[in-house]
Amino acid sequence: MRKEPPPVVTTSNVGNVEPRQHPKTGQNEWYQQAVGDYDTALDRLAHAYEADPDRRRDLLQEIHLALWRSFEKFDGRCSLRTWVYRVAHNVAASHVIRQTKWKKNAAFLTLEEAEAQPGNENVEVSADRHQALARLLALIQRLELVDRQVILAYLEDLDAESIGEITGLSTANVWTRIHRIKNVLVRQFHTGVRDAR
Repeated sequence: MRKEPPPVVTTSNVGNVEPRQHPKTGQNEWYQQAVGDYDTALDRLAHAYEADPDRRRDLLQEIHLALWRSFEKFDGRCSLRTWVYRVAHNVAASHVIRQTKWKKNAAFLTLEEAEAQPGNENVEVSADRHQALARLLALIQRLELVDRQVILAYLEDLDAESIGEITGLSTANVWTRIHRIKNVLVRQFHTGVRDAR
C-alpha cells in the first residue's frame, strides 16, 4: 500500500501547515510534536469530559492512542491544533456515549433544561478559585455532548471556524451556541452561589 507524500509548504498553503512541519515528518514525529504542544490541553479536555479519576486516565490513554493512530492519515489540510482537538473531541464524545449506555440513568441536560435547573446548593460563598473551577466544570459536564464540545473548544481558545471543523457545525451556529451556553453557565453558576448564602 503506497502512502501519499506529506504536503509541501508553499506560499498558498503556508497558513495550514505547522511551523515545524517537514515533508518527511512521520507518524511518531507528529505525535511527539502534538503531545509536546497540547498535552496539558488534552489533560484538561479529559478532565472536562470525565469526572471519575480512573475513567479519566482511561479516556486520556484512549485519546493518546487514537491521536497516534490518526497521524498515519494526517495530510496537513488543517492545522495540527485543529487535528489534535478533532481527534480528542471525537474520542471523548465516543467515551461519553459508551458511559451513557453503561449508565442508563446518566442525566445530560439540554440547554433549556439546564436553564430551568436550580443551582447546586452545596457551593460555599468562600469557595476559592479551585472550587469555582470545579463547579464550572461540573456544570459543563451536565451539558449535552455537542454543547460540551463547543464550550470546551472555546475555552481552549479555538476560533469558531475551528470549532465548526471539529464539531461539524456552521460557524454561525457555533457562535450562537457559545453565546447561549455562556449565558446558561453564568446563570447556573451565580444561582448556585446565591442559593448557597
